[in-house]
Amino acid sequence: MADELELLRSADPVPPDGPHFGDGPLDDNAERRLEQLLRDPGNGLPARPHDRRGLLSGRRDPEGRRPGHVRDLLLPGPRRLHLAWGLVATAVVAALTLTLVLSGPSTPPAVAAPRPLVVETGSTPVPLHRMAELASAVAGTDDAPRLRKGTHVQSWSLGMSDDKPPITLPEERIVRWRADDSHTEVVVATDPRRPGRPVLSDEGGEPHLVDDGHVLLNQTYPPSWSDAPPNSPPPRDPARLRAYLMEAQHTDTPLTTPELLGAMATLLDNWTLGARENAALTRLLAGAEGLRPVGRVTDRLGRHGQAYVNDSRGVRHMLIMDPATGAILGLESTLTEPEPAYGVEEGDVMSYSAWMR
Repeated sequence: MADELELLRSADPVPPDGPHFGDGPLDDNAERRLEQLLRDPGNGLPARPHDRRGLLSGRRDPEGRRPGHVRDLLLPGPRRLHLAWGLVATAVVAALTLTLVLSGPSTPPAVAAPRPLVVETGSTPVPLHRMAELASAVAGTDDAPRLRKGTHVQSWSLGMSDDKPPITLPEERIVRWRADDSHTEVVVATDPRRPGRPVLSDEGGEPHLVDDGHVLLNQTYPPSWSDAPPNSPPPRDPARLRAYLMEAQHTDTPLTTPELLGAMATLLDNWTLGARENAALTRLLAGAEGLRPVGRVTDRLGRHGQAYVNDSRGVRHMLIMDPATGAILGLESTLTEPEPAYGVEEGDVMSYSAWMR
């Protein structure tokens, strides 16, 4: 870590004791060093944010592709506009943080690219309407799970740049809310040598680290409250839930199936659904166009599930559901077209989330 910090210090074109620090103009030497730093950082440092395109900062013209268009395929349009600049900054910070904590001065950045999930040969696909019936039956039982604010999720997302190999950024996150509307959030980098291995636990009601894992965030936030989706509790009726998800995506037009899956992921990143809320979501998904059953899979946490696939604009979205309860287990997005400029091929996993109770 000391070596990386020293590299950053030495790259500073305007030292705090320099004559032009503050509101004065840069001298010729500082101008040259600043331009060189922005154009070609060198020494293994990340490029400037707008040079790191791809999933976390790319944009796509609706009528034609631009470099880094894949991010647009994974996020619905209104959400893209709302999150674009924040995600650019988050991507750069996350990439640099993971490079520093997961690798030493003489080792390459950690890569934990998961392989696509494979449907078991000969398994029988279960129609979504049958899964919706199952979820509704579970919701009617006395000991059915209840809605809980907060989430426990493992996720992977692929970051791409013009001049470096793609790197998968794995992390696990637990968010738990308290009775006074304060909440804690713990985020760790998962061990790239053991993808899918849980490294967080919330036994006893408090998120904490177990065994290995590098802490990226461990913070308690003061009380806060909002009645806007996805912060407000999700409804238990499919029609009202559809409107809730549209509001969460900042749109008043009907959601396409990829957009619906993206809105579902946003919901599950904020709430651990109870059985009644899950039944409403499952009935809503059962009516989604182009979401077809393909059979049984084993997810990245070793759980058996039924898979449902939607192909849209160069990306295959695979939804994994618990065959016993109809609960959402995971969502995977995989390229169905290559992106040679960024070193990614057809079949590469672009993002994956595995939700836990």
